[in-house]
Amino acid sequence: MKLINLILIALGMSSVMSCCQQQESQNDGKNAVVETIMARRSIRKYQPQTVDKETLNLILQCGINAPSAINRQSWDVRVVNSPAVFEEIFGYLVAANPDVEPGMIRGSFRGAPTLVFVAHDPTFHYSVIDCGLLSENIVLSAWSLGVGSICLGSPIPFLKNSPEALARLGFEAGYEPILCIGLGYADEAPEAKPRDINKVKFVE
Repeated sequence: MKLINLILIALGMSSVMSCCQQQESQNDGKNAVVETIMARRSIRKYQPQTVDKETLNLILQCGINAPSAINRQSWDVRVVNSPAVFEEIFGYLVAANPDVEPGMIRGSFRGAPTLVFVAHDPTFHYSVIDCGLLSENIVLSAWSLGVGSICLGSPIPFLKNSPEALARLGFEAGYEPILCIGLGYADEAPEAKPRDINKVKFVE
């Protein structure tokens, strides 16, 4: 009986030591989430190839796993990953915005080869916040997978002027576009822009 007890104690000690070693190993390494947040940059120059569908699906899964108010998931997402489809939509935007130079409309997409259009439910007060959380998940997960990104507001007014482009994207009824996220493989390595830590204060 004593021998059995000794064996059980030894096994228990071994399990505890193994758990502690795993925790130490995790703590010794850098935090991958923090590293991604601190390293991520907005990319404005891209290589021409679109993002492969397997990677895109993983990025989008991360996007829709963002928190949302009362789990309403009050976003509607459309992905344009085909140059031909983009040119079709671009044609609609040019036709619907005759007072704007076509180059300005094209430039509003920053040359990103893959575009994620995000629409929100304007009847739900927290929908804008939900879409912001979704978008942050998208850009951070993209960066962690080697994909650059940029959040774009400038194409949205052009899009709202074009019933044809909106119909082509096929958002759910009642949803309005709020944001476009450009994705692609970076063709630049911009430096970090300064952040003002004085914007953050503890209330004590």
